[in-house]
Amino acid sequence: MSDLGPDPFHSHPTSLPSKFPLMPSPVAIQLKHLTFAYSGGGTVLNDISFAATPGERLALLGPSGSGKSTLLLHLNALLPDPPLASADPTTATVIVDGLPANAKNANQIRRRVGFLFQNPEDQLFGSTVAQDVAFGPLNLGLNPKDVQERVDQALDDVGLGSFADRDTIRLSLGERKRACLAGVLACHPGCLVLDEPFANLDPRGRRRLTNILADFDGTLILATHDLTVVHELTDRILVLDAGELCADGATQEILADEQLLRTHGLIA
Repeated sequence: MSDLGPDPFHSHPTSLPSKFPLMPSPVAIQLKHLTFAYSGGGTVLNDISFAATPGERLALLGPSGSGKSTLLLHLNALLPDPPLASADPTTATVIVDGLPANAKNANQIRRRVGFLFQNPEDQLFGSTVAQDVAFGPLNLGLNPKDVQERVDQALDDVGLGSFADRDTIRLSLGERKRACLAGVLACHPGCLVLDEPFANLDPRGRRRLTNILADFDGTLILATHDLTVVHELTDRILVLDAGELCADGATQEILADEQLLRTHGLIA
């Protein structure tokens, strides 16, 4: 991690501006006939096509093993494979903000799309909360003053303003998830992609995270089994099962279809 000088996060402003300042324009997402298999394994995603308009809020629902996490990884160019290698947006399989999701464009895409992994241990590696949140802005080449401002703002946004110097191993699960989200928000993405962000959270942690995401004005795509937060946070639902896109519709419409939900293991 770059040296920001002695104690760069010692002071914290008592009054900060509104949440998520200077966020880029919301990001558009498009998948066109995405089929994917891991090496040595069977097909995980089969002919998936959909588009998310800028600022749209989507939930990705499906039973465990349906391919949700694999689909989300493609949105951050974390699984570039031969079908993603096209430099032509008219033929690319995954397009993020007009850019084919290939290795060449990965850095630009990751500046636009903030990805929250299901397990915070896969994302949280700084020794203190502030150092962890600073990692992304530092890698954007920002100067120390701007990095500190982003860290302070992001921690305040997720309700961890007093946690800057806290050792990351001393955080609860909910605090770790919020610290990871602060690191994502500090990069000012135009899209958030979240993989099971509510898993294993207690009711208080779930409510805090729901409130944070409700304030985000960019494009939102989240995979979850929590139908209550889907109802609160999203306008549209995609149902994935066994790698197939089985349904795509308005949140109210999909949640009202008990037979559909039961068929795909979303309710008992």
